[in-house]
Formats: sequence, C-alpha cells, structure tokens
Amino acid sequence: MTDSLPVDCWLTDMDGVLVHEERALPGGAEFIAELQESGVRFQLLTNNSIYTPRDLRARLATGGIEVPEEAIWTSALATAQFLADQRAGGSAYVIGEAGLTNALHDVGYVMTDRAPDYVVLGETRTYSFEAITRAIRLVEDGARFIATNPDPTGPSAHGPLPATGSVAALITRATGVDPYFIGKPNPLMMRSALNRIDAHSEHTVMIGDRMDTDIISGLEAGLRTILVLTGSTSADRVERFPFRPTRVCDSIADVVPLIREFARSDMGPE
Repeated sequence: MTDSLPVDCWLTDMDGVLVHEERALPGGAEFIAELQESGVRFQLLTNNSIYTPRDLRARLATGGIEVPEEAIWTSALATAQFLADQRAGGSAYVIGEAGLTNALHDVGYVMTDRAPDYVVLGETRTYSFEAITRAIRLVEDGARFIATNPDPTGPSAHGPLPATGSVAALITRATGVDPYFIGKPNPLMMRSALNRIDAHSEHTVMIGDRMDTDIISGLEAGLRTILVLTGSTSADRVERFPFRPTRVCDSIADVVPLIREFARSDMGPE
C-alpha cells in the first residue's frame, strides 16, 4: 500500500460513522455533501442485511444525509452477488428480511425449503426458533451454509440485540458446519464495493468505527484506513490490536477537509 498516491475513491461504514440508528452524527451530512461536490466516487457499506438500499436511503435522509441508492452497498447485496457468481439461478432457504430476500430475488434465486442449494442466514429482529430448526435440518441434509455477516450483536435503542453471528454460532453448534461469512471483515465485500465504482485499492480509503471489521477488512483489501472514534472502538483500545489504521480521527467531521487534501497530496500516517 503506497501512502503517497492520491485518493479518488472513498468507502465508509454507516452506523457509528455517519449515523447512530437514524440520528446523524456531527459531520455526516457535510462529509457526503463534500464527496458529491468534489465529484469523487464513493460507497456506503453496511453489514446490516435487514434493509434495502431504498430503505437505507430514506433512513439517512431522515437525518439530513442525502445519498443515491446506488451509493449504498449492503452485506445482503454482496451475498446475492456472491451466490449468483457461484451458482447462477440457484435456490436458497433464507432467514432474513426484505433487504436479503429482495437482493436474492433480483439475481434470480428461488426461495425454497425443499432441498435448497444454500441456507442463507441474515439479520432480523424476529428470529424464529422454527426457522432456525429448519435451517439446521437443511444444513445437516447437505445445504451449503452462508451468512451475510459475522456480527454477534446489533444496536438498538434499548441496548445490544443478538445478530447474525450469534445465530450462526447456534446453527454451527447444532450441525458442526461453519458458515461462509460474506460481509466485513471478509475482503470480498470490500472488493465487490470497489468493483461497483471501478475503483483501485491503492487510490481508495476505508472509514470505519470498528477495528475488528472495518479497519481489518480495509487493510486486507489493500486500502488506506481511517478509524473514527464515534462508534464501537474507543481510543484506549486501538493500541491493543496487532494492526493499525492509517489515521485515527475523533469523528467524520474531521475527515471532511481531508477529501480535497488527499485528492492532491499524500495521506501519510498520523
């Protein structure tokens, strides 16, 4: 990774960077506006597979952040693309919500609980014991096991909720079969986002709030990285990881002036 190359593409996580739930974080709207005004390519990434890009665009707009649907890349979309590339026109038993089922329908997948090619586990706020039991039996019968992301918990107004990674662990414990996780920190999600905007890793920066997903996935995909301290990873924990972001900023507001600066000059370590 060459720090002296200019930056003309940006990838950024959403929750903890631009918004918390539906509330915009300071600098979030200004960051997106600066990207659009500067004419640089960008994608907003999220491991959340519940919502469609249209849903997420509306949720961001509620907080004053205006982005087009095509600038949003979810783990559900990345999962659908992966499955279409692996087995075009296949079938899947799906646990998830509209973001995942719509993405799979759009690539020509059939939803079924009869001998599917894949069991695909996504995120939902209403995990069904009956659906999980069915997934376990299908995996035992030979269905390939895919999960949209490994996040063990997700945020809510009342505290953490069990998420895809936790339910995947339950299915794995029951079957002895590990899922293939598509979302961050799998570099596959980063590569697919880069391909969407015809971006090169050496000219792209990844922004995130989690060292163990955003920063490591950016690092493994060959991107320069910025950690913001408005989400999951606090400043005192950064040094505990065996890898480092290229820069650490207090919030996305501190990144706004860097968009034009990095387009014409170095982005060296802090």
